[in-house]
Formats: sequence, C-alpha cells, structure tokens
Amino acid sequence: MLANRATTLHQEYVSSTADIWATSPFAWIKAQPSRRVGKIGEQLVTDYFAARNLHVDKAGDSDYDRQIEGLRAEIKFATLWESGDFVFQQIRDQSYDVVIALGLLPFDAKCWVIPKDVILAKPEGVNPQHTGRAGKDTLWLRFRWDRPPAWLDKWGGTLLAASRKIAEMARTVPRARVAERPASYSSRESKAT
Repeated sequence: MLANRATTLHQEYVSSTADIWATSPFAWIKAQPSRRVGKIGEQLVTDYFAARNLHVDKAGDSDYDRQIEGLRAEIKFATLWESGDFVFQQIRDQSYDVVIALGLLPFDAKCWVIPKDVILAKPEGVNPQHTGRAGKDTLWLRFRWDRPPAWLDKWGGTLLAASRKIAEMARTVPRARVAERPASYSSRESKAT
C-alpha cells in the first residue's frame, strides 16, 4: 500500500516525464535516435517472446518484422509521451497478420497483439497519422497509457497476456504458412543480435 501511495505522490511531485525516466532501466532507450528506437522495440519483443518459448523467426520480407508462432507480426514500439499517451506510429496496410504494440513506461511494459483487420477498421484511438493525401495510408494508435480503449482489452495489456494471445491466435494459422518459416531466433540467438 505504501509503495502504491509513493508512486502516486511521485507523479504529483515530478515536474516532467524526463524526471520520471531518470532512474528507469529503460532511460537509455529515450536517449537513442528515433531511427534506432524501432529496432530496439523489435529486439525487445523478439527476446521476450523467445524467452516465453514461442517460436520467433526473421521476417521473410519487408512487409512485417518477425514471424511468431507462424503469424506475421508488425512490431510497433512506443515509450510514454509527456502527455501521458502511448503513440504507435506508421501503421500501414501491408502483408502481416498482427500488430504487436509494445509500450514502455519507466518501470513497466504494456503489450497488445492486435489482428490486422481489427486495427485497419480504425476503432477508437486509431486515426490517420498525416493529413492530406498522405494520411490515407498511414495510421497511428494513440491513447492515455492508463486508459486504453475498451476494444484493446481482448488483445492483451500485459506482456504475459500478449504472449498468451499470440499463442492462442497461432493455433488458427494454416499449417502451410507455418512451414514457410525462415531462419529462427532462439532465446540465446536473439540476445546476441
């Protein structure tokens, strides 16, 4: 109870999200160039799911990031914005089955495994990322980290729930697709990458 209250008080006394990240084990990620942050997110997802004994493979093409238990996964990664939002960017209609949205807080992680057709239907929080003509092909998912849209409840929320969800979803993947697996990652290989 005291730890929970201290966390609440901390949020009241800290003046910015930069202060919140100061002692976080993830603080170094916030200091990386944006082009590198996405790769870090992909590696975190790869390592976590491989450690949960899920079969993680390299992508067969550039339309998705990893193949996990036979599902083509597009990985989107976000750290907490100053506004208190998670913003998962650059969601496109490409050849993948699911979007894995990994969101980092200073001392916690949230994760959802969202079917492509669900996210492309533009439920609450999914909007065009850009205005004008360019906005038609790129979406983002944006919401307060502590108040995700209700439709996301079905697709995870915690890392454990997300790993269970992808394993459950993989049981519906046609066997021929699973047989197409490219070179795979094991927990040990993913740590070396």
